[in-house]
Amino acid sequence: MSSEIDVPSGGVAAAGGGADAAGTRADAGGDAPARTSDRGAATRSALLAAARDVFCEAGFAQAAVTDIVAKAGASVGSLYHHFNGKADLYLTLFEEFQGRQQERTREAVNRAREAGENDPMRLFIAGAGAYLDGCLAERDVARLFISGDGPPGFDRVMRQRLNKWARRNAALFHTADGGVDEALVVVLTGAMAGAVSEISLSDDEAASRALADDVMAIVSTIHNPRTGHG
Repeated sequence: MSSEIDVPSGGVAAAGGGADAAGTRADAGGDAPARTSDRGAATRSALLAAARDVFCEAGFAQAAVTDIVAKAGASVGSLYHHFNGKADLYLTLFEEFQGRQQERTREAVNRAREAGENDPMRLFIAGAGAYLDGCLAERDVARLFISGDGPPGFDRVMRQRLNKWARRNAALFHTADGGVDEALVVVLTGAMAGAVSEISLSDDEAASRALADDVMAIVSTIHNPRTGHG
């Protein structure tokens, strides 16, 4: 991905000659980088917001770059200044969504710990529930990423990311040698993948929330390898 800062090629810095000109450049340049950076960040944000809307409406395959830039009020050149193309926009939206999901999970686990919870399965449930809540809160993008309509190879990216999430959370359950229970990772990954898919694709929010609660209730009965009980 290219720079987020849209640096103009002309302007005061390109002016020539003399002490007065140099003084003018120094005086005018104080706020220019900040203004330029703000403008570039605003353009980038507008492009991402437009891409999100267009992808959610038309799907990745049918989305056109021209529709994205028109909705953002930008130019094709500005899009390629900030992103490598349509796939880059899609992957950036995915990474930002996953960043928000990770923060939701972290905050939920921390809240549970601060409340005195130390059982690994209960901590996992807190984090997993927050992840599913995020899918409900942002169902449009969650559905986009789970729909199968993405750049080539994206399904593999999704599987790797969910597996990484499950492995990080399964680390709550340390084995005797300090490792991670691989069977537990498989079970938790499969359970979460199924729940995320069903919740994201459902049109019934109440049913989706009930399903999320039911899935977490079932997961909570899984054998806890650390303590020897569920």
